[in-house]
Amino acid sequence: MSLNDKTVVVAGAGGGMGNAIVGALLEAGANVVGCDINVDSLSNYKGNRTFMDIEANLLDEQAVRTVFQKASDQFGVINGVVNAAGIAQRSTPIEDISLDHWHKIMDINMTMTFLMCREAAKYMKQEQAGSIVNIGSVSTTRPRPGLQSYVASKGAVESFSKALALELAPFKINVNVLHPGPCDTNMLGQFAQEGANVDEVKQTVFKDSVPLGELLTPEDIAKSVKFLLSGDASMITGSVLHVDGGRSV
Repeated sequence: MSLNDKTVVVAGAGGGMGNAIVGALLEAGANVVGCDINVDSLSNYKGNRTFMDIEANLLDEQAVRTVFQKASDQFGVINGVVNAAGIAQRSTPIEDISLDHWHKIMDINMTMTFLMCREAAKYMKQEQAGSIVNIGSVSTTRPRPGLQSYVASKGAVESFSKALALELAPFKINVNVLHPGPCDTNMLGQFAQEGANVDEVKQTVFKDSVPLGELLTPEDIAKSVKFLLSGDASMITGSVLHVDGGRSV
């Protein structure tokens, strides 16, 4: 699954999952542009001539335009985009969710994906080629109580990705959504109720819910992202790939 000389923009690269995706793509030979509101965690990739980090608020339209312009200027054609940015929701009854918090979840999980895909399409249409991978969540298939706003945002990512896949298919642009299962990152603990023991929740709520008996690792997700961006997946579009240890069954 070589990605030699391919250029991929990764949104949310500063998170645990995004960082692993950046590493996997670089190992596969890709040029990688990692962007996030904070890119400090990507310092170990600095000095690599095939890597560039960009600190940016990806909810700002001009900032998104700048990311793609810089990526194009540095590496030429943009072949892939991975939207891995996201925010969790603490398990909370719906009556306790403020409108501001609802908007925050929807903006970071869905609006940011829209903005990145919209800009990517402009570049990929020119080349009549490209691949977009949007990160969703197994919770869209197997919801948990108290996560209604998060589930709605990730459900929107899935529907949006399928619609966009049809729209961009005439331009030979693939769009797929990857639904991770419970993944052992800092974000996983943020789904617990306020005051709960995070380690206990990871074990009893999340790990025990995975039929294969283990939490996913960021590397598990990164490998699957790499596949969806590769030529081996050239005829896969509009699909939902569950990487969840059987959690969605």
